[in-house]
Amino acid sequence: MLILVTQFNSVLQPLIILTSVVLSLGGVFLGLSFMEYPFGVVMTGVGVISLAGVVVNNAIVLIDYTNRLHRRGMRFRDAVVAAGCTRLRPVLLTAITTILGLLPMVTGVAYNFHKMEISWVSESTQWWSSMASAVIFGLALATILTLIVVPTLYALIHTTRLALSRWAKAVRTAYWAPFYRLTGSEPEED
Repeated sequence: MLILVTQFNSVLQPLIILTSVVLSLGGVFLGLSFMEYPFGVVMTGVGVISLAGVVVNNAIVLIDYTNRLHRRGMRFRDAVVAAGCTRLRPVLLTAITTILGLLPMVTGVAYNFHKMEISWVSESTQWWSSMASAVIFGLALATILTLIVVPTLYALIHTTRLALSRWAKAVRTAYWAPFYRLTGSEPEED
């Protein structure tokens, strides 16, 4: 968290990134209940940790690119939309390749190189399937929600910050207005 705060020079942007991790937990629990697997502390926990790494990476890529576009002079709304469109393919490809790579662990399909045949039931399926299931379902849901929720929260925080600064300026102006009227002086421009 501290590294993200120093990288983005903000506390709110890392919190947006961490919400994507919380969103992925919904997919983990949904997947475990769908597959009727128990929540194994060791293997499912390893799956949640690896899932958090991928999901955080996707959110960082999205927010960092939005910040870059906005700093280059692009209007804020256009920067959010352009970042979402530009980073859609890398985020989806990361999720799809991870999900496809973990499917053999869930299904139990393996290739025995000693006998040169496909094994349809692997001995390690019981061990790895809960982890792979947690990552697959968590990543599927988190990818969709990251592409929707992260830009929405980012825009909401930005517009709220702008509205609060306008409100503070209006309150400051109204507060000092009697002083300027009584003294006959002009307010200083910000």
